[in-house]
Amino acid sequence: MYNKKVFDNKARLITVPSKDTRAVTLLFLFGVGSRYEKKNINGASHFIEHLMFKGTKNRPTTLDISKALDSVGAEFNAMTSKDYTGYYIKIDSKKIELAVDILSDMLLNSKFDNAEINRERGVILEEINMYHDNPMMHIETTFEESVYSGSSLGWDVAGPGSVIKKITRKQLVDYKNDYYRADNVVIIAAGKVDQKVEKLIKEKFVNKLENKKDESLIYSSFKIKQKKPTVKIQYKDTKQVQLMLGYPSFGNQDDRKYALNLLSIILGGNMSSRLFVSVRERKGLCYFVRCYPNYYQDIGNIVVQSGLDKTRIDQAIQVILQEIKKVKTHGVTAKELKNAKEFLRGKTILSLENSSSLAEYYAKQELLVGKILTPEQRTTQFDKVTLSDIKEVANDIFKDELINLALIGPFKSKDRFEKLFK
Repeated sequence: MYNKKVFDNKARLITVPSKDTRAVTLLFLFGVGSRYEKKNINGASHFIEHLMFKGTKNRPTTLDISKALDSVGAEFNAMTSKDYTGYYIKIDSKKIELAVDILSDMLLNSKFDNAEINRERGVILEEINMYHDNPMMHIETTFEESVYSGSSLGWDVAGPGSVIKKITRKQLVDYKNDYYRADNVVIIAAGKVDQKVEKLIKEKFVNKLENKKDESLIYSSFKIKQKKPTVKIQYKDTKQVQLMLGYPSFGNQDDRKYALNLLSIILGGNMSSRLFVSVRERKGLCYFVRCYPNYYQDIGNIVVQSGLDKTRIDQAIQVILQEIKKVKTHGVTAKELKNAKEFLRGKTILSLENSSSLAEYYAKQELLVGKILTPEQRTTQFDKVTLSDIKEVANDIFKDELINLALIGPFKSKDRFEKLFK
């Protein structure tokens, strides 16, 4: 079980005790990411994440922070997505006070030194280059640029190089101050935790965190306007083509996501799935093929991803579309649904066996879904999904006019691919 505490300034603390570990993970998750940005500061959320490790008033340099944590063997890192930014330390539970002190110091007292900002520009530009040079890593960004065209939800989390080169310290600090506030943070302590954690976090962080009242946290909600299949191609002279074919779908707070998750498992969630068998095992068209959903607050998507021989790409797309059509027309079998539920149950158990996974699980539910279901309660929701639910969701989502195809490979024209959808 877990315990939730809402402080007077609306900051939330969730403790998730576990008897099976001597470690504790402390995670601070803020409700801000690239979809909250304006065009002229696209990449700010990610840039700020980098700068939090560059020195504080109490620990002036990066080395001061890393040496303090390395000296006790702690793991520490941060993450930025389109709708959240998080910072965590995983540490020996006896050293929890050090973790609270360092994370609080970073989040409250980071210097945002101009010299460090300028130095970090180069680091982020190289990170952007790394992703762009790796088609398997970059294909999802290419796909979401298509499916969420015209929205900040379709922008690259790291931002374009042109913005990173010129964004100012004032822009970064102002943006950070707008969103790093008490009513926009969820703090998780998972693992071997006791009652002293609440007192520590309240004294070192919560009581010092500002809360700007009467200001709402706004992102641009996305409305689907697509009327016909869309093809987006990024030319790259590669032997293998990276493909992502998908559709816009439901948001994090839509209960149809339980059926969609199970459908994605049946279609391409494991090595016995329909797409794995038809595209790889029977046709030999690829090394990997998978299907999975992505969720944001108001919308999501479901995608099929694969790496394919450029000479057989058309055949692979046709096979994928045939499998999708079969699900719409005939649904799935009772055995497939039962197996998908058991697969998901097992994966949930494996994914939550350490404190860092538990911390992320509870933090994202509180921040992004707006309510917490324990793993057992969430499994019960999946158990309720019926065969008719699966078929209904397939027909809600898999509409021909909502197809989005993204490709990275040696193609310059999208005409041949658009013909496949006619």
